[in-house]
Amino acid sequence: MPKFFAPIIFSLALLGLPASVAAWEATIERDIWGVPHIKGATDADAAYGLGYAMAEDTWKVIEAMIPYYRGNAGSFFGPDAAKQDYVVHWLGLWDDLELRYESDLKPETREYVEAYAAGVTRYAKEHPEAVSLDVLPVTGKDVIAGHMLRHPLFYGFQSTVTELLGETRARPIATAGSVTLNEQPIGSNAIAVGPQRSADGSTMLVINSHQPLTGPVAWYEAHLQSETGLNVMGGLFPGAPAIGVGFTPETAWGATVNKPDLVDVFVLDIDPDDEDRYRLDGQWLELEQKKVKIEVLIWGFIPWSVTETVYRSVHGPVLKTAHGTYAVRYSGMGELKQVEQWRAMNRARSFEAWQDAIALNHIQSFNFVYAGQGGNIHFIHNAQMPKRAPGWDWSQYLPGDRSDLIWKSYYDTRMMPQVTNPDSGFLLSTNQSPFAITEAGSNPDPGSVAPNGGWQTRMTNRAVRGLSLFARHNTVSEQQLLDIKHDHTYDENYRGMGFLRKVATLQLVDPQLQEAQRVLKEWDRATNKGNQNAPLGVCVLAAEWLSESGGTAVPDARATLQDCVEKIVEMTGRMRPTWGEVNRHGRGDTHYAMAGGPDTLRAAYAAPNEDDATFNRVTGGDGLYYLVRWDANGEQTVQGTHQYGNHFDDPLDPHFHDQTEDFANEIIHQALFRSRDRAAKVERRYTISSDY
Repeated sequence: MPKFFAPIIFSLALLGLPASVAAWEATIERDIWGVPHIKGATDADAAYGLGYAMAEDTWKVIEAMIPYYRGNAGSFFGPDAAKQDYVVHWLGLWDDLELRYESDLKPETREYVEAYAAGVTRYAKEHPEAVSLDVLPVTGKDVIAGHMLRHPLFYGFQSTVTELLGETRARPIATAGSVTLNEQPIGSNAIAVGPQRSADGSTMLVINSHQPLTGPVAWYEAHLQSETGLNVMGGLFPGAPAIGVGFTPETAWGATVNKPDLVDVFVLDIDPDDEDRYRLDGQWLELEQKKVKIEVLIWGFIPWSVTETVYRSVHGPVLKTAHGTYAVRYSGMGELKQVEQWRAMNRARSFEAWQDAIALNHIQSFNFVYAGQGGNIHFIHNAQMPKRAPGWDWSQYLPGDRSDLIWKSYYDTRMMPQVTNPDSGFLLSTNQSPFAITEAGSNPDPGSVAPNGGWQTRMTNRAVRGLSLFARHNTVSEQQLLDIKHDHTYDENYRGMGFLRKVATLQLVDPQLQEAQRVLKEWDRATNKGNQNAPLGVCVLAAEWLSESGGTAVPDARATLQDCVEKIVEMTGRMRPTWGEVNRHGRGDTHYAMAGGPDTLRAAYAAPNEDDATFNRVTGGDGLYYLVRWDANGEQTVQGTHQYGNHFDDPLDPHFHDQTEDFANEIIHQALFRSRDRAAKVERRYTISSDY
């Protein structure tokens, strides 16, 4: 096994143009929230401005990501980063980039990402005091590499590889004749309401993807315009050149994580006389081999290098372990065109155009929920779903000696679970089964989708609770939709309630644990700020939630109660502190009480606070979110808020945490999308050009 591949640590903390090859120019307006509204004559001009503006706000994050995308992070950050460098080389990302960057990507796409990279590079060159790593210039290939590496982590690729690196073989080799389903994910909400279910004939969409609140996959907010039809605003990650979730004047979409079965492991039949040969269809083939040099910084100041060998078979990248030699085949192998699809979604100004963008099928996963000015709402459980041979259990490992099992293409997106304008009038995507995203009778048809998809069957609390809340309303007003979005209660029918009841009814003699059981029995399942029973209740529920979402055994009931009592008492000195005391949101010394918890619709995932052990700090869940609405006459309004503020780097910047208190208090403000709404609220306006 390669020295830098055990144990592997995957991270989402994962990028120049030579002298300018084109003249790009963009005008940037910074509104009162620090959000850049960027306009150029062409899309590439807007991308250039985006790169510059984003670097102004997030340069430290972008700079730290670049080495991970390039596969040389170990030379900057040491041995742990070098393990991830091995992954980049093992997957062959840059082999694909060097071979097919020019041929696979349209010229306008290359110009777009190169303009974006040039904008990032220009900022860095203008601010040499901010540059601490030798990463300049940033290139368009760096941008594409980021998408190629980042996206498989969203649908769970890393868990398969980590499993392979265990001490023993984790799964049996499948035989023909049986098929089972997979189930997994966590994180993100998107809710659409059509005119037939809204109280006033409006069409509404809640965009509410859950992400870490800091770092390379925290939401940054921007608005892009060009004179060639681009006009889109929303959230994107530092280092990404296109809006990931957002809206145009006529369209809007949210994204939620899904994890269909998109990774297959093949057990290779190795020649007993030559470990570099494998059998396929009765013939011995040679594994492809490539020597890669991994640069490592030892002890923070000694440069070192190690040469490793990466292997490939016709299936994909190969890993040699003590319990076998495995080839991995996954959706998105060699896929360079994600940015082309994101750009097409950004430019879509009608439902039909947006559907055409989805049909490009360059994005490996994500549920998408759409709403538009025309009154249409739509859900799709999007995936690059492999066309697999029937009759096999694709959740297990596959025999690697049969070429007929090596899939070579993906199903058309029309074969994915989806529904348009359901009779129910609403769609609720919260990482649950794609066949239970609205009322019975209006869900996608399981019989009309691609086979062997490994569609998850789990129901999150957010799904159970959201469907229950919708069932209470024949029609839904704007305020009622916001109330559903901000709901912070665990549903009585949520799966985790069984574990909570088990803990609360244990036969115990310890007086402290008996008192803890009374706390659980008195808890109303809510996580409002003043709730004194929520700290213990959430702790118990979270233990079950972590085991279920991670696929591990249900924890011991008594040990869980004991552990939670000790944590709460140690943190606060008593068993019944208020939820707002222990669940805090903010940066540094600025923090506020916040409602919500793990897997509530008002999603708040917290971790022990490093600087003050008396509370937990919210680190993930709700971040940038919006309510987009078109009234019955087609007039659009957009409200939203950001978890902190749109500046990531400097704590002294006024937009570092100017939205933190409003976010904690569920106060949203008008998104300054239209120029007439923004006119009196522009803090700064400036123009940048690459021709300098």
